Amino acid sequence: MAARAGAGSGADEDVPLLDDLMPWSVRPLRTGRPWVTGPDAGSLRARWERLVRAEGAERERLFRPTRSRTPRTPAAALPGQAASTVRFARETGPCPEPVRILHGPFDEQWLIPDHRLIDAARPELWRVADSHQLFAVEHGYLPQDTGPAVSVTALLPDGHSPAGRPGRIRPLYRRPGGLEPNLAPGLLTLLRARHGDAVTAESLLAWIATAARHSPAGCAVPLPADTSRWSAGVELGRELLRVQLRGAGGRERPRMPGGRRPYVRAAVPAAPTTLEYDATSETLVLGTGRISPVPPGAWEFRVGGVRMLELWFGRRTAAAAEPEDGLDALRPPVWPQEWTSELLELVTVLGLLAGLRPRQEELAQGPEIAPEELRAAGVLPVPAAARRPASVLDHQEEGPDGQFALL
Repeated sequence: MAARAGAGSGADEDVPLLDDLMPWSVRPLRTGRPWVTGPDAGSLRARWERLVRAEGAERERLFRPTRSRTPRTPAAALPGQAASTVRFARETGPCPEPVRILHGPFDEQWLIPDHRLIDAARPELWRVADSHQLFAVEHGYLPQDTGPAVSVTALLPDGHSPAGRPGRIRPLYRRPGGLEPNLAPGLLTLLRARHGDAVTAESLLAWIATAARHSPAGCAVPLPADTSRWSAGVELGRELLRVQLRGAGGRERPRMPGGRRPYVRAAVPAAPTTLEYDATSETLVLGTGRISPVPPGAWEFRVGGVRMLELWFGRRTAAAAEPEDGLDALRPPVWPQEWTSELLELVTVLGLLAGLRPRQEELAQGPEIAPEELRAAGVLPVPAAARRPASVLDHQEEGPDGQFALL
């Protein structure tokens, strides 16, 4: 079978794109109003209560209308969610239970799952989000970006990009229940002929986590011609997925090796305003708070050129520095204990991912399956139907004002 040496040559123009391997993709969510998401669920409930207590012009102002959504805009229920579908101008009921989402590459936050409040909620994503689903989130290309091209989550991702052009969200499965892999038709058959019957949709996702890289044309994913390289990459990719999925689906939660686990050495103050890193002692400094050891790789971990720990901290503290009279002003009065726990886990995740990077680079070079072979097998070009969402007709969904939606 045809093979070529691609990664070492720098010829990414002949490397398959993630867009061809996982052809169905969805654009990032667009909330239209920042107050519907936040780092803690309690603040979202408080914002909702203040909004539904307001009337007339005050409710309109707090809502923050856009062209897509006003308090009078009709909207269907999000698939799998029990929010009301009456016009929000008439809403008086309790807040829908906030759901955990992935905000950007590594920040787990909360969202009010109410379609009336979200400009572009991407219902097709909610329709296939279940305990079997995994999402590959593509990060937009920036020149000289050394960060990961793809991250993977079991949470519903919003696809927010910390910098540059947003990428796409690619579910691993096109239907609920882990049915119908979102892969180019014929791709698994070709890879099984190469590497054996053990090749599955999840093992391909593991390879993608290992090998995906930025290119001007999009996220490039070389496919190895050598089975030993494939096996090593899949093994590494499974570890990358385990770290990023943070215990989802019964997986083991990520932990640094003994003696390297980060601990709180001095309590985080009630309202930290600064975040610094002492490289000599490997200490993360939050005001008077101290967390260590924090590996240099965790501190320097960037996506789109943006340092992830600084971005995570800034989202929880920068807004509090500016008084507001809108719903955004409703946030925790002091630093919650759970944020410290989440920070320790994020340090662990980023530190482990940084530590695995050298192994990813080792696997970057080797013979690759040539595009000619993909075309000969009928994998390329991808048929248009594979780029569209599958029809999911096994359940009813509520449309605006309580009517049933036609899918």
